[in-house]
Amino acid sequence: MARIDYDEDDHDHRARADWRRRILTWGLAAVGLGLGLLIPYTLYLNQQVSRRFGELQWQVPTRVYARPLQLAPGLAMDARTLQVELESAGYRAGGGERAGTWSGGEGEWVIASRGFQDVDGAVAPSRLEVALSGGRISRLRDAGSGKAVERARLDPARIATLYGQKQEERRLVRIEEVPMLLTDALQAVEDRDFAHHHGIDLSGMLRAAWVNLRAGEAKQGGSTLTQQLARSGLLGIGREQTYARKFNEILYALLIEARYDKGTILEAYLNQVYLGQRGAQAIHGVAAGAEFWFGRRLADLETEHIALLVGIIRGPSYYDPRRHPERARQRRDFALAQMRESGLIDAAEFERAVAAPLGISNSPGSLAANRFPAYVDLVRRQLARDYPSDALQGAGLSVMTAMSPSAQAYAEGAVRRTLEALGKDKRPSLQAGLVLTDVDNGEVVAVVGSRDPTQHGFNRAIEAHRPVGSLLKPFVYLLALAQPASYSLATWVDDAPVTVTLPNGKRWTPVNSDKRSHGSVRLIDALARSYNQATVRIGMQVDPRRLADLLRTLAGIEADPNPSLILGSVDQSPYAMAQLYQFLASGGEIQPLRLVRGVLDPDGRTVNRYDQAPADAQEGDAVAARLVTLALQHAVTSGTGRQLVNDGLGRLKPAGKTGTSNDGRDSWFAGWTGDHLAVVWIGNDQNESTGLYGATGAMRAWSDLFVRLPSAPLEVGDGGLDWQSVVQSFSTDSGCPQARRFPFVEGFAPPYQPCDYGRPDPYYDAYGESDGAQVPQQGQPAQQQAPARGWRRWFGLGNREPPAEAAPVAEPEGQPVPQSEDEP
Repeated sequence: MARIDYDEDDHDHRARADWRRRILTWGLAAVGLGLGLLIPYTLYLNQQVSRRFGELQWQVPTRVYARPLQLAPGLAMDARTLQVELESAGYRAGGGERAGTWSGGEGEWVIASRGFQDVDGAVAPSRLEVALSGGRISRLRDAGSGKAVERARLDPARIATLYGQKQEERRLVRIEEVPMLLTDALQAVEDRDFAHHHGIDLSGMLRAAWVNLRAGEAKQGGSTLTQQLARSGLLGIGREQTYARKFNEILYALLIEARYDKGTILEAYLNQVYLGQRGAQAIHGVAAGAEFWFGRRLADLETEHIALLVGIIRGPSYYDPRRHPERARQRRDFALAQMRESGLIDAAEFERAVAAPLGISNSPGSLAANRFPAYVDLVRRQLARDYPSDALQGAGLSVMTAMSPSAQAYAEGAVRRTLEALGKDKRPSLQAGLVLTDVDNGEVVAVVGSRDPTQHGFNRAIEAHRPVGSLLKPFVYLLALAQPASYSLATWVDDAPVTVTLPNGKRWTPVNSDKRSHGSVRLIDALARSYNQATVRIGMQVDPRRLADLLRTLAGIEADPNPSLILGSVDQSPYAMAQLYQFLASGGEIQPLRLVRGVLDPDGRTVNRYDQAPADAQEGDAVAARLVTLALQHAVTSGTGRQLVNDGLGRLKPAGKTGTSNDGRDSWFAGWTGDHLAVVWIGNDQNESTGLYGATGAMRAWSDLFVRLPSAPLEVGDGGLDWQSVVQSFSTDSGCPQARRFPFVEGFAPPYQPCDYGRPDPYYDAYGESDGAQVPQQGQPAQQQAPARGWRRWFGLGNREPPAEAAPVAEPEGQPVPQSEDEP
């Protein structure tokens, strides 16, 4: 048998071929396995992109806004207040040409307003010429045409933000709302080939590596904008430096680019990019970033601002311009160089922008979650019926309130200055609550709940329930004056010791704060000087039960109808007392106080309105309110509030009433002008004696507020009133010596008696005080008695006649009897 010889080279060739087949087989198997795993994984990621990115749902906070500033000829306004309002709304001094700027000052202003959505629809932007004179707007014209403008509104300031579970500050914008220079600068610095790549950019990575190598530090990133968006948290992957994360990022970027156009991707990036941190609040999106760093809207950014905003994207903490201004400047200048290199700005603009300061605002814009906690607390309470707290937070709503930024600032300053001045004497630590309203519609324009207005927690404006003292006296007199056949402002009342016997046999003998009796006095003077004895006499005749009914009707106050209620033995808050006094300040209208004008959805559509006009006052209510108002104007000129005239506030013709609880524990003042009502309480949280009367504590804060706050004088109308000159208890000739003019309800003036020009009125001196002579009292009115004509039906009086002698009403056991000390 022939022997077969094997070629050794041929054997080696076959062996190598076997290894090639094995490698190829293994490779194909690996590729097949990889594809088998990659394809399902890619499909899974594609589903995630579709679900998360496709919906583009962010948690947008609910924003709370002040009221738009109303401008109209004749409205009270001064230069300081107008500037406070403009600055609060983010306006800047400038040429008055660009929206959000103003020029001028003092008497002549040009304001370029921004358009905005209000509760009644869109308000267009405008340029206005505003002239101020004599504390009022004297002229309002369109700056372009010169035509007179009847009324205008400026966009409101943002006063609070209600966040959801994610503490993210974000203001969504559409790409067409973003300045083109910003979108172009973003691409020039972060991703020059954004318009051409498909999610990843190898040439960009190489270019970034070269730039960083030349600079000796990381100046430019290699990730595309799409990759940055993928790892921003929107799609659920983090920023950790791992191969797995980078692999997912690349896949996500490719999938996003395959599914969405460049405009959609860029818009998502502009709303999602992280730009800083304030406490627990993460600042996302270029619109929120512009407000956070510069206190400006996107449309108001200059070239240097855009460069810095784009520049700090690489590291908002590392390049934080408030903490590291030099780093931030270097990064800004690098971005400006990239913008110039890309042809976005010319050499002159580059030189100007490089020389410009960083332009960072002193405080982080208006992004504080709640700068006005007392006011926002009341906003939440009003909205609680329609919006549970979790429905408000993070819902993207716009809550349009009635706050006036200037009034709020003046109120906070008044409280602070007053408490600092009072604290110089040896007193326990003082606190305060203040509520300021618009007398025309019941809107609450300012609230102070603490001596530190930024302090969260106990809101004394609504939660501090303290004895109100003499603040209830005007409503005792209101009930009396609602019976014009028996009472008028000219009625003589006896301010002499009075004792009320209670059903339990105890006797209550209130005294005046000066421990004196003043004899027979006019009713108007008894109220103006807050005489306790005279007031108790009147209160027992009108019946404490009717007073309790009136408090319930006007302000929802529940009070026991004890005789001591006449002198204010009920604990209430400043807010409740503001609601009560709103009836008088509005001229007899029932006006529920409100802080919210309306709520807008994320698209700017009104979903709820609360600014319905109150019903007109009924004629009887209006006349009674006018009489009490005139008496309380007299309290300011000649009674317990006369220090206001010394403070220069006589020009406002205010009406007001002081209130003091036992031992000077609580100091109150409620007063109003033609535009505003303010109720102030000052006291101590531990209920210790402060040594303050209403006139020496709360009224000082009221005065400090109205010295600064533009407000119209209080003009009381004559409707339903008949003014007569009175001597003793008779109408007489207007020129009669010692005659005093009083308003009466029409048809109820006292009978006429000719003037005896040679004899002065023996019953009162120049100040309206009686000389002690015996005069007819309210139980024996000298004026003619006329039919009630329905007046007893006012305020729930029904057909009941006032009792000739008030029935004693039991006092609650252990309750201190108030003496309502009003005079220092």
